[in-house]
Amino acid sequence: MALLNILQFPDPRLRIKAKPVTQVGDRVREIIRDMLETMYAAPGVGLAATQVNIHERIIVIDVSENHDQPMVFINPLIDTLDANLYSYDEGCLSVPGFYESVERPEHVIVRALDENGQSFELQPQGLLAVCIQHEIDHLNGKLFVDHISALKRNRIRAKLEKQQKSRL
Repeated sequence: MALLNILQFPDPRLRIKAKPVTQVGDRVREIIRDMLETMYAAPGVGLAATQVNIHERIIVIDVSENHDQPMVFINPLIDTLDANLYSYDEGCLSVPGFYESVERPEHVIVRALDENGQSFELQPQGLLAVCIQHEIDHLNGKLFVDHISALKRNRIRAKLEKQQKSRL
């Protein structure tokens, strides 16, 4: 297993749309293990492959209190079950140190493959529903800052660019 480098906003690679996984085998399972290790070390509750510069439709999530219930979503598809929106303060490993309120559908259904290539369906609620939607956004080249005002997004971009330059 290996820790992967997490891309930070405004890195243009975060805008690349991920391609579907065509075969779930040892290579994909190794990516999943590395992503889980990276997510736990960060620490975070979710990570999309796009965030580690792997442009395949893979997400790992663990919203459990003890961080011992990892979930894997390969080629996830999501549908909204009703129009009710839920507001949640979101943060992101690719936008470190910033949290903003984002509205997302409260009730969704997700269909995906697990790490063994088996299909499953889930109707998540609460933090898990928010996290899944957030990570699927990453696979589509979108970040949570795209859901906030341009003014706030530009402030965050400027602060992160300044931090990144000071590290060089």
